[in-house]
Amino acid sequence: MITASMLYDLVECPHRPSMDLFADPLKRDKLSPFVQLLWEKGNAYEQEVVADLDIPFLDLTPYSMEEKEIKTHEAIENKEPLIYRGRISVDDLLGEPDLLRLEEDGYVAGDIKSGSAEEGGEDDPRPKKHYAVQLALYTDILERKQLSTKREPFVWDIRGLEVTYALDELTGKKDPTTLWEIYQEKLDEARRIVNQAEKSIPAYSSKCKLCHWKTECLKTMEKSDDLTLLPGLGRTKRDVLLNEIQTVEDLANTAIEPFIEGRGTIFRGIGIKTLEKFKARADLVKSQNAEPYLTETVNLPGSERELFFDIEVDPMQDFCYLHGFVERSNRDNSTERYVAFYATDLSNAAEEKAFADALNYIRQNQPCNIYYYSKYERTMWRKLQLKYPDACNAEEIETLFAPGSSIDLLDVVRKYTEWPTRDHSIKTLAQYLKFKWRDTDPSGAASIEWFQRWSENKDQKIKQRILQYNEDDCLATRVLLDKIKKLKVI
Repeated sequence: MITASMLYDLVECPHRPSMDLFADPLKRDKLSPFVQLLWEKGNAYEQEVVADLDIPFLDLTPYSMEEKEIKTHEAIENKEPLIYRGRISVDDLLGEPDLLRLEEDGYVAGDIKSGSAEEGGEDDPRPKKHYAVQLALYTDILERKQLSTKREPFVWDIRGLEVTYALDELTGKKDPTTLWEIYQEKLDEARRIVNQAEKSIPAYSSKCKLCHWKTECLKTMEKSDDLTLLPGLGRTKRDVLLNEIQTVEDLANTAIEPFIEGRGTIFRGIGIKTLEKFKARADLVKSQNAEPYLTETVNLPGSERELFFDIEVDPMQDFCYLHGFVERSNRDNSTERYVAFYATDLSNAAEEKAFADALNYIRQNQPCNIYYYSKYERTMWRKLQLKYPDACNAEEIETLFAPGSSIDLLDVVRKYTEWPTRDHSIKTLAQYLKFKWRDTDPSGAASIEWFQRWSENKDQKIKQRILQYNEDDCLATRVLLDKIKKLKVI
């Protein structure tokens, strides 16, 4: 049977459903504490929403799977206004929507999500495709059973909003595809996988970090010398190249001139400069004496005062709980000092105070250069300013992150450097430079899980673990900066 969770996974990773269906379950990685936390928080939020409902509903939670389907159909025949935890199926489709709501056009499906129902910026909010395919499957079942004529399922999200997913409308301002078309595409793909008519292969991406097949898939990719082990060369580009170039070794040993046609290449969506870039990365990775280098000169400011900045955020609650800095004077590491601003509880007041204190700290250290890794810090501080306008105005945030005074080192890495690594994450690059985190399980996801536990019991050892991890992130940023300044142009 094709399920909503299968389609969800297919959007996230085209290979995961195949692994779930056919791989040896004993080779699965242990579920990470963070993923377990996500499940627990999701269930807790759903129970909270249901408990607060002020309208009558039929709860089918206590019943077995088989009983649920029978009870759901009985409830539909009786025109129950709202059904919770039902189960519906038709042909090879099986759905378990959180909600089935009776409207004028029949029943409409809905899910309760502990995240935002939308992605993208405030100027172009879009429904999430992995949510959309789930809702579309429920809608498809209802249509086939002639229980609905309305393709407008909904999500109740963490913000307390009901967001309608108009499945027949375009997915975005610049995308000519509808959510229903995406669903149909993923449904066809899922059927091919279930019937073993299509064999997928793994691809390395940021989504691998929390997947229970990470270790097994990575073994496969390393054995096959998969092209996605080159930074920035994802699944889509790999699949375009495969007819001509199968491995990183192939790319390193292949001249690219035969693939150039006019001002482009024979590879759809891959221009000449992009192909040259990946060729250079393959050459570097396969080199016997691989060393990182600059592709062109980069001018980095040389302020006497440097701040290496990193924040920690709980995305489930959209809560920034830590602003950390390592300060350094005159590029002398012996002057380094870690300064942290930690939210003392989960209240808005505590979040605002930590933010305001971090701002005051930067003000007191002017003039200085601020180094961080990825635009996430800037994005979150913009959000915090909107949330807490009394702390500062929008102009101050823009001035703070203006080019020249603040530097996103990830942007520098991507534009000006090449590394013999499989990705450009701060963890990968700093570890390549022999920097070691003191924690045995260092990751942003782990820090979120620690913070959740700390918020429950206020264990000072957990807080210290969070602070130590954040300090090491800041130090890793400093280590990377110092190395970039020493690189030579090749």
